[in-house]
Amino acid sequence: MKVLVVDDELPARTRLKSLLAEVPGCEVVGEAANGRDALRLWEATQPDVLLLDIRMPVMDGLETARHLAGLDNPPAVIFTTAYDEFAVEAFNTRAIAYLLKPVRQAQLSTALANAGRLNRVQLNQLAQQTVHAARHHICARLRDKLHVVPVNTIQCFIADQKYVTVCHSQGELLIDEAIKDLEKEFSELFIRVHRNALVALAHIQSLDKSDDGRFLIRLHSRAEPVEVSRRMVAEVRAQLRNAR
Repeated sequence: MKVLVVDDELPARTRLKSLLAEVPGCEVVGEAANGRDALRLWEATQPDVLLLDIRMPVMDGLETARHLAGLDNPPAVIFTTAYDEFAVEAFNTRAIAYLLKPVRQAQLSTALANAGRLNRVQLNQLAQQTVHAARHHICARLRDKLHVVPVNTIQCFIADQKYVTVCHSQGELLIDEAIKDLEKEFSELFIRVHRNALVALAHIQSLDKSDDGRFLIRLHSRAEPVEVSRRMVAEVRAQLRNAR
């Protein structure tokens, strides 16, 4: 069983690795101090299990677990935390294990034996029972590589049938998510300008009218503008005024 240890505190990682050394058949294949680094290590090490802290900088454990759940073959996840305000019942959903720090040897061994694979249904249940927080990153696969894109670099989301194109400062990615769900999650950062488009307030340069009468949002560092639906022009103008 290959295990990846993820915790922002070095003493906590050291303790977990020491406990894992006493578990027959376990091999620690890496360690990370935040979720973003853990996702990168996942690709390189392909662990069977992640021991995942919840409170971490850059990307926390809950967001990391959501990204993992979207993989074709996600690892099992065992959450570890010192914060017991997260209701234990919320994590005892089928495959999800939850351990309070300081983690004990017997508890860890039991969790490793019982941990199963995450799925989207379990993560949705988890999100409903915990703090509702927007992701700080979007995670997607491109040419068999896992890409993690900070939300603050995303200029717009463009929906096309089943998929959504994530347009960011370094290029584009396709994700299998609904534009309405993205609008709800990122309502403080993005505005709907068309039935198939969300644009980031922080990246808007101007709202212009073209020679042929169309309304266009121009974005910083992006050559192609985003068309605004005629019926949404007044609302978009109002949101831009309020954002100033």
